[in-house]
Amino acid sequence: MTFSIIQKSQLEGALRLDAEYYQPEYLEVTEKLNRVKTTVLGNFCRIADGDHSALPGFVESDGIRYLRAKDLENFFINNSDSVFISNSYFKKIKRSHIKPFDIVLSIMGTVGNLAIILPQNGTITANRAVAIISPKSQDLFSSFFVATYLESKFGVKQRERESMGGVQQRVNLDDLTNLKIPLVAKNLQNEVDKVFQEAILQREATERFYSQAENLLLEKLGLKEFKKELEEKSELCWTVNYSDVKEANRIDAEYFQPKYQKLISKLKSQNAEPLLEVLENMAAKFDAAKQPDTTFNYIELADVDSSIGIISGSSEVLGKGAPSRAKRVLKKGDVIVSSIQGSLQKAALIDKTQDGFLASTGFFQFRSKTILPEVLLVLAKSFIFQMQLEKQCAGTILTAVPHESLKNIAVPILPLESQQKIADLVKQSHLARQKSKELLEEAKRKVEKMIEGKNEIASKE
Repeated sequence: MTFSIIQKSQLEGALRLDAEYYQPEYLEVTEKLNRVKTTVLGNFCRIADGDHSALPGFVESDGIRYLRAKDLENFFINNSDSVFISNSYFKKIKRSHIKPFDIVLSIMGTVGNLAIILPQNGTITANRAVAIISPKSQDLFSSFFVATYLESKFGVKQRERESMGGVQQRVNLDDLTNLKIPLVAKNLQNEVDKVFQEAILQREATERFYSQAENLLLEKLGLKEFKKELEEKSELCWTVNYSDVKEANRIDAEYFQPKYQKLISKLKSQNAEPLLEVLENMAAKFDAAKQPDTTFNYIELADVDSSIGIISGSSEVLGKGAPSRAKRVLKKGDVIVSSIQGSLQKAALIDKTQDGFLASTGFFQFRSKTILPEVLLVLAKSFIFQMQLEKQCAGTILTAVPHESLKNIAVPILPLESQQKIADLVKQSHLARQKSKELLEEAKRKVEKMIEGKNEIASKE
């Protein structure tokens, strides 16, 4: 049993009676911070939250990026599911404007997601679930050091301790303002900054390699210019023969959009194959309840980083408590693709560390002997797959792609030599992402060692 003994004076000082607030891990962090000279975040940062409008009115992608809590991930912004607001609305919410090198932190719902805003992110703002931490200057602390500290155990444990709420957790802005940070010499901060900046370069390489892989795929298939044509020539109305409606057993206008037929005709002219003839859609038959005391790693839609098609996390579940949808057993080289409309871009390649994980039945699970896994991933994330899946979506409350409609999806096949070039670029992309992640972990360890070490920063003694 784990317990802490707290003096009555300490209870009154904190205005908290819940035992969770006094967990030993929180007290340990507080004790270590009390040994060194500190200041609080509010002394050198402006701290505000984002836009409080419930319905800001989203526009197409030529507007201003509007961040939500789920868009922040491991120090960077996730671009896989972006939303935008108009310039005119952006001008009305000046308090929520975000500048380069500001730090943004999710404070409602999924508390603790953090990102640092880089100049290449462009003009940007956020909603009220995001706190905006704006250093008044870089003289006392660099933004890279502050961001790393906030993600170290000393920043995380302080935030966790102050988080409140029952159904929905949150961190108050006042608690962020009073969050303690040690006064670390600039030369020591520079060591952290150097590692962080290398992580940024690796992150940029991640996106560059993946973009090259996608462009190469479209070039080899002769579809790069075709994609532009589809985007530029969109019809507002169209006619359909009754025989087509009867054959499809569909009467919704969306299904018969001309762009879909143009794409399918183009693919057929290149001898594309029916999906079920080149890919195996693995059955979802596993019953975790038959192994009630076994711990499984479970992947759902939120665990997929669709920017480059990787799994960014998972949750541990016992067989007896596993969700009823946890029926897929994943294997290295599988590609999983969301079947839910609105999340079709959620596709990921399973690597060796995720072999044996469980996944939701909300995914398709593809395996192929004809197409290399990395090429299948790029195909699944490209407009070639996405438009065809979008066309097949059906339903009312939960609109999704029916399994039986997979027979209508056409899959182009590239020569093995071309596939290998694409696969190599995807591998480089995923290796760069892993390297970036490792560098950020190294930066956090440096910060923690500085605080825990005896001579690294000035003590109070």
